[in-house]
Amino acid sequence: MKDTSPQVESRFIEMLMKKSGQDRMKLGFSMFDMARRQVIASIKIDKPDADIREIRKWIFLRYYGNEFSPEEQRKILERIQR
Repeated sequence: MKDTSPQVESRFIEMLMKKSGQDRMKLGFSMFDMARRQVIASIKIDKPDADIREIRKWIFLRYYGNEFSPEEQRKILERIQR
């Protein structure tokens, strides 16, 4: 879904490109961190008793669960839960 007009998107990109590379990188890290915190909060709502290993497992499955075969997932999850 794209609900941003081309003019607004163009203005946003223009403003973003005026920032230094370091500021753009900080912004990207900040957005990634916020998304990760939202995923963790969602996992904790669904699984309130989850420990850090369980949370790491569900983070992996949410981000990459469809990218690997069941066998690859099993191997990766074994490593994550060590």
